Amino acid sequence: MNNDAKKSPIAEVVTRRKVLRGMGMALAALPLARLVIACGEGDDTGGDTGTDAGTDPVTDAGTETDSGTGSATAWATGGTAAMTMAAAYPNPFASGIGTACNLTCEATLGPCYANTLERKDISEGHDGLPVRIAFLVVNEACQPVPGASVDIWHAAPEGLYSGDDASDFCTSGDATARAARWFRGVQTTDANGRVEFDTCFPGWYSSRTIHIHFTVRVNGNEYVTSQLFFDDTLDDEIVNTQPLYNARGPRDTTNSNDSVISADSVADYVFQTQRMADGAMLAWKTLVIRSSLDAATCAVPGGSGGPGGPPPGGDGGMGPPPGWDGGMPPPRPDAG
Repeated sequence: MNNDAKKSPIAEVVTRRKVLRGMGMALAALPLARLVIACGEGDDTGGDTGTDAGTDPVTDAGTETDSGTGSATAWATGGTAAMTMAAAYPNPFASGIGTACNLTCEATLGPCYANTLERKDISEGHDGLPVRIAFLVVNEACQPVPGASVDIWHAAPEGLYSGDDASDFCTSGDATARAARWFRGVQTTDANGRVEFDTCFPGWYSSRTIHIHFTVRVNGNEYVTSQLFFDDTLDDEIVNTQPLYNARGPRDTTNSNDSVISADSVADYVFQTQRMADGAMLAWKTLVIRSSLDAATCAVPGGSGGPGGPPPGGDGGMGPPPGWDGGMPPPRPDAG
């Protein structure tokens, strides 16, 4: 996790062709502006990395690809400043979420949680592949949950977390990372249970697959804390080929051998993704919370660390971050 956290957004050159394409996207996206929350056919609680089964709301909105990879459109660089068509990004939940809303299970909080800020753009100008994350929070009856706070945090493209109140294990004691608050933020769901964040694709660090942490609270009460992941093929493409991400070489942990979640269960916790016409990524996930605090919870089936926790006598499978020079990592309760 070596991170100088350089703030170097790369300006997007807006050509006449892009302007015209953006106008077309905006017109195509208009019918999708409303959120169709009534439960219909299909089930979006799984972890597919394409569009919802039987629907293609993202492609319908004028993107240049129907999958995360293999498009003539290159991934963007330069952080969220490169999201030149953000106003035209579609609502990925416009076709409904299905009739089955399976509870989102708990995973470890990790040692890298720190104070957060209420904001949509959580990048603080950090460079990286821009990502719009969309969440839909519903209960087990598939009803939207308005007024819920969704708190997310993840590592920077170089693999470091931010915050002077985070463990030095998470920041490597890097002065820039400690002084920053990037890739942390909280938003409140609207009347339709929707919330969005603008960020950059996370980086990897030793012994963990690429992931994003989240906590959902209602009236200040924690309903679920867990983690979400990306498809391994997408992870490898970005880590191996994209600027900034490819500086550290291939990652050492994938979804198949992560310590927090088992390979058999990870598909239920993978974002669906789509590449937008401006090269940004749209990632989305439905989060299903308990109808009340009295309802039972569940735990994600754990990887080598058991049911969401660290292996016996181990450190939760989170190896030293890049740049760590303090010898053995400090003791900590669970995986990052």
